[in-house]
Amino acid sequence: MDNRTRDAAGAGRRQFLMAMAAVGAALTPAALWAQVRTGADAPAAKALAPSQQALLDRVADLTIPDSDTPGALAVGVPAFVALALAHGLEGAGAPVPAARFTGGAAPEGATVLDWLTFELDLKTGGAFLAAAPAAQAQALTALDRAAYAPGGPPGGPPGGDASPWRVLKGLIVTGYYTSEAGASQELQYDLVPGHWDPDVPVGPHARAWSNDWTAVDFG
Repeated sequence: MDNRTRDAAGAGRRQFLMAMAAVGAALTPAALWAQVRTGADAPAAKALAPSQQALLDRVADLTIPDSDTPGALAVGVPAFVALALAHGLEGAGAPVPAARFTGGAAPEGATVLDWLTFELDLKTGGAFLAAAPAAQAQALTALDRAAYAPGGPPGGPPGGDASPWRVLKGLIVTGYYTSEAGASQELQYDLVPGHWDPDVPVGPHARAWSNDWTAVDFG
């Protein structure tokens, strides 16, 4: 192999590694939040129907509501989730199988938000977004309980890892706790952590540390 061949092969490998690094960087929550802040998420938001955007806003708000710190809706988590869905992160871009729908029927190519709309409308006996806040909270609580119940509810679609809600909730939680407010207000952040202490008193109002979230990425 002459020098030119070696140089060409080396350049090819470098380009490949740089491309892989760029792909990996694009999948971090920090990169998604950067796109949200610069408005690069606009195409993802436009891809959602107004009813889907309203549903995502309401579900994010119910999942992590405002307290003494801003909740998921206030910090812009729906925009983060819309962008994550557009990228198909955590498998969220794959069509939801009909078996995941109560009754086993679903439109072809149904998305996670299609599934969520169907299930929440079913649980509220009509349009979820038009239901009373208490009924909305009850419906989402039932959906969440079924998603994390081993084997799923009797007579219903399988729960556990198969539930699309686990994917969507994961994106909401990840988006919130990697946002500026979630990481610095809801959680504690120490730019330069001190010494390690194996026994630290923790009271009822102690906040977790956000430093553990800095390495989160998407697979």
